[in-house]
Amino acid sequence: MSKEILEAKQQVVAEISEQLKASQSTVVVEYRGLTVAEVTELRRALRAENVGFKVYKNTLVQRAVEQEGMNELEEYLVGPNALAFGKDDAVAPARILADFAKDHEALQIKAAYIEGKFLPKEEVMAVAKLPNREGMYSMLLACMKEPVAKVARVIQAVADAKGGDAAEEAAAE
Repeated sequence: MSKEILEAKQQVVAEISEQLKASQSTVVVEYRGLTVAEVTELRRALRAENVGFKVYKNTLVQRAVEQEGMNELEEYLVGPNALAFGKDDAVAPARILADFAKDHEALQIKAAYIEGKFLPKEEVMAVAKLPNREGMYSMLLACMKEPVAKVARVIQAVADAKGGDAAEEAAAE
């Protein structure tokens, strides 16, 4: 192998390694059977959520995965694979890919690394059902708001009850 080819491969391994480090999540998918139009549609949906999607040679991905200590992914690097890298939202790649896979059976989610934890396909599908970050924030705020609202209603009821008694006493005099 020539020196130039070896250096080019080392650069690709370094690129993959950087992507793995910089991403909150990485999902391995098999895309065999998707048309070019379907892959373009998938890339567009992923790009809208700031999720990278790239096809690399499996041997180069295996080297990067070994360097980053993500050895569990190695067994899934067989066949035509692509990697989805979630930069902003750890759940976004799994959610978008699972939604896309519902309509396109050719797309197969294999496994993922989400926030430093390996997840097989079943767990990735469970994570995919979680709402996006904004949805989780709104759910959290709703949970935090309700107890405060209940306390306010109780205080208002007590104030109304005491205010009603005072008004009755003033009218009686």
